[in-house]
Amino acid sequence: MVASETVRIRVGHSADPDDAFMFWALEAGAVDPRGLEFEQVVSDIETLNGWAAEGRLEVTALSMAAYPEVAGTYVLLPHGASFGIGYGPILVAREELDPREAEIVIPGCRTTAYRTLRFALGEDLRVRELPFDQILDEVVSGRADVGLLIHEGQLTYEAAGLQKLLDVGEWWQQETGLPLPLGVNVARRDLGDRLPDVAAVLGEAIRVGLDRREEALEYARGFGRGIDRETADRFVAMYVNGLTVDYGETGRRAVDEFLRRAGATAQAQYA
Repeated sequence: MVASETVRIRVGHSADPDDAFMFWALEAGAVDPRGLEFEQVVSDIETLNGWAAEGRLEVTALSMAAYPEVAGTYVLLPHGASFGIGYGPILVAREELDPREAEIVIPGCRTTAYRTLRFALGEDLRVRELPFDQILDEVVSGRADVGLLIHEGQLTYEAAGLQKLLDVGEWWQQETGLPLPLGVNVARRDLGDRLPDVAAVLGEAIRVGLDRREEALEYARGFGRGIDRETADRFVAMYVNGLTVDYGETGRRAVDEFLRRAGATAQAQYA
């Protein structure tokens, strides 16, 4: 009998603690890979969005706002999503001002953060793209007046001397009564009959990480650009929770509402 060929699954995720937390169990060999060989591909979310448009990776984290563009190639995994439950990306500045009258540095035009900001403030915004981990320093230094922060910058901006102009996750919940679906995990449709195995392994990795939180958290801190354990713990708790394990009815309603407001013709399809 000829041994079956190992299937390589490249998993793209952001270089931030919550995504790394969800991958720890795979890296540690704490889950059965079901004959699959998983490989981490770490990059910023806007790069991952662009790669998804090319169908480059078998599995990837993706901005919810970018999903309609790739829905023909990828399906949503029922786990691994990051929902802001009354919180989310934060618009910051050195002083109080009207962001509609200033240039806003954003982490990418395909990001959910930017799409939701346009829901809140309107389409006519003046923006400049910059990698997410450079935005806080860009505002602190004065090279930008306003920045849209994602990932752990949402917890560290006050220590850097900046003030909040708007929390787009808070705005979204006030508008809709729903959590904000920020990032999702998607798998390529051409995985075919291995798709259920991919989904099962990645879902189990999240559950094991939550069960062995301290080990997963220590690993995740390595992706936090020097943040302390308390900040990493707070950040992971914000975005790895019950909705991450499974969208449930609330999460799926939030996804549908986001797609409706975005005017997307694509509907959410799950593995």
